[in-house]
Amino acid sequence: MPKVIILGSSNAIPTQDSENTHMVIVGDERMVLVDSVSNPILRLEQAGLDFNDLTDLIVTHFHPDHVSGLPLLLMDMWLMGRRRPLNIYGLHYTLDRVEDLMGFYNWSDWPNFFPVAFYRLPASEMTTVMDCPDFRIYSSPVRHLIPTMGLRIEFNRTNKVMAYSCDTEPCEEVVRLGAGADVMIHEAAGAQRGHSSAAQAGEIASRAEVGRLYLIHYATGKYANGNLVEQARTRFQGEVALAKDFMTLDFS
Repeated sequence: MPKVIILGSSNAIPTQDSENTHMVIVGDERMVLVDSVSNPILRLEQAGLDFNDLTDLIVTHFHPDHVSGLPLLLMDMWLMGRRRPLNIYGLHYTLDRVEDLMGFYNWSDWPNFFPVAFYRLPASEMTTVMDCPDFRIYSSPVRHLIPTMGLRIEFNRTNKVMAYSCDTEPCEEVVRLGAGADVMIHEAAGAQRGHSSAAQAGEIASRAEVGRLYLIHYATGKYANGNLVEQARTRFQGEVALAKDFMTLDFS
């Protein structure tokens, strides 16, 4: 059953109930983690998933609230005896820094480390990230404070489509990335440089003519402010909801 599980929904300031934004895409043959924060293996276990089934990691951009858990993910998998290769995808800017980060931990000297393959993606619209029996995943550059990419996931077995804006200001790239998607997951951190408000997310969803809109990367806990769903509904007439930690989106 193809599905996407939201592992975290908060903006850069998490709470006990809302971790930093990241998610996992689950197919029959591949399991793809999108960003890596906190303790990724524990988070996957809490979602009922086995970290050994993880085949791929997509790193959308190099901000702490999206990559902080990456060193711990790699170290813990190694310590627990992983031998299966792991593929890591990202922009050149991002993966250069990921490798520098791991270099500070001297990971090249960790004995019997499992194979890790880095796939550097161009900052071009609708770049193919992967094409496998489960899904086709494409990336497009979006407008954040540093080089960042959004994603489009086309589920091959069911012809369902999901788009993920990642962290971005409203931009045409996300409209095109999400065109006709069944589900759009769009950030709603607020109308500020590099981010979008809930109303702006609704406008993008409306222009992309998507079926449902889920807001993510929003302020949580004591920083929460306003009714984001109602704000998005002022611009988008379809179904709107807040993405919540451990929410499962079924694409069967």
